[in-house]
Amino acid sequence: MPGGPAEVRGLLTVGADGRTSRVRGAARLPLVETSPPMDVLWFRLSRRPDDEDVVGFRLSPGHFFVLINRGTYWQVAYVIAKGADDRMRAAGLEAFRQAVGEGGPELADRVGEIQDWDQVKLLTVRADRLRRWYRRGLLCIGDAAHAMTPVGGVGINLAIQDAVEAANVLWRPLKQGEVRIDDLARVQRRREISTRVIQVFQGLVQERVLRPSLAASRQLALPSIVRLGLRLPGVGELPARLIALGVLRPHVRTPATGL
Repeated sequence: MPGGPAEVRGLLTVGADGRTSRVRGAARLPLVETSPPMDVLWFRLSRRPDDEDVVGFRLSPGHFFVLINRGTYWQVAYVIAKGADDRMRAAGLEAFRQAVGEGGPELADRVGEIQDWDQVKLLTVRADRLRRWYRRGLLCIGDAAHAMTPVGGVGINLAIQDAVEAANVLWRPLKQGEVRIDDLARVQRRREISTRVIQVFQGLVQERVLRPSLAASRQLALPSIVRLGLRLPGVGELPARLIALGVLRPHVRTPATGL
């Protein structure tokens, strides 16, 4: 603040400041961390009017790409083996462009748009979860409580669901001017199962699909049990529903008048 540090007191502080949460760090809440077998390189390539209008996935030996349509350009997530960034940069920009063209052949004629490594940003992937999301006067939600990997892009979904459940549980205590530890614990109990299930699902995808693909030197085949599941009516859509909707979806149950 212009006049120097100031102290602002409140009934409840909500830590929603992401996977590098300073609120969480200051509260010294107990944390369980894992290190998924991948990192992600983010960059942009131009999108043309005749390009497909869907999120694109490209899986091939040693490569995994996600193409996100941003209208005039593709946001590209290039999944690499954990710690491979330094090795790729040492090999040079031309080798990187070639790898991108091989992983996404439809982009091969525009990889020259990557002129400098500054255009390629590294996301060091990690996953974690708090053993306890709260202490007196504090509740962590979203990535501050459980950092997700990029698999499925579910982090924002879970964060919104956490916020909805927190509002459902806490609107009355906040209105009454007393938020107890039990109230905060109830938010965690209602959300923790969903979070843990999604993290387990992400871990399976990482270990059974991404890790073998990134280490492979030849084309991979889906496991027979996966191929069978995709053929069964209704089964093939379950992973997509799990990613999009979660396990237990909270609905807003706060009064229309708010606080």
